[in-house]
Amino acid sequence: MIRVLLVDDQPLIRSGFRALLDIEDDIEVVAEAADGQQALERAREHLPDIALVDIRMPVLDGIETTRRIAADPALAGVHVVILTNYGLDEYVFDALRAGAAGFLVKDVMPEDFLHAVRVAARGDALLAPSITRKLIDRYVTQPLAPGTVRVLEELTNREREAVTLVARGLSNDEIAGLMVISPLTAKTHINRAMTKLRARDRAQLVVLAYESGLVTPGGP
Repeated sequence: MIRVLLVDDQPLIRSGFRALLDIEDDIEVVAEAADGQQALERAREHLPDIALVDIRMPVLDGIETTRRIAADPALAGVHVVILTNYGLDEYVFDALRAGAAGFLVKDVMPEDFLHAVRVAARGDALLAPSITRKLIDRYVTQPLAPGTVRVLEELTNREREAVTLVARGLSNDEIAGLMVISPLTAKTHINRAMTKLRARDRAQLVVLAYESGLVTPGGP
C-alpha cells in the first residue's frame, strides 16, 4: 500500500486529488495539510511514502517544506513530489535542489497523476527526458551558489557512466541496454552512487550530475 500525504492550501485541490487516490486499491491517503508547517507535523506523525506538496503555500512554502523533510533522518523514506500550477517556473529547480523527487503540474491527466504517484513510490525520479532538458536549459546553466558543486571522484567509472545516463533521463532498462549489463546491476550502480553522493533519489542525481560538470547541457 502506497501511503500519501496531500499538502495544499486549497481544500478543493486536496479533495480532488483525494477522490482520485481513494478509489485505487494500492494507494491510501493517510493525511492532509494546508501549509508547510502542518505538512511537517503530519509527515512525522504518519510517515507517508509520498508527500504531494504544493510549491506555493502560506507559513512554509513547498521548497522550504521539502528542504526540512529531506534534512530530517526520521523522514528519509518520504518522497516529495512538488505540485505546481505553472509548469517549469523559477521555483521548480530550487525544489529539486532541496530534495524533491520530481514535480507534477496540477492539470495533469488522472491516469498520468496516478502513474506518477506509483513511480515516485518506487524511488524513481519524475523527470521525463523532455522535462530534464528544459530544466537544464533554463536553470542548470545559471550561476550556482557557492558550495553547491559536489565532487564525484569517489565514484567508479561504471557508477559515473550510470549517473550520466540517469541525467539523460533514461530508465534502468535503457541504462542496462547501453551499458550491456542487467537491469539489476544498473540499479546497483545507481544506488551505490546515490549512497556515496548522499542523494535522496534519482532527481538529485540529475541535479548533481549537471552541477558537478559530469554532464554538460547539449553534451552527447
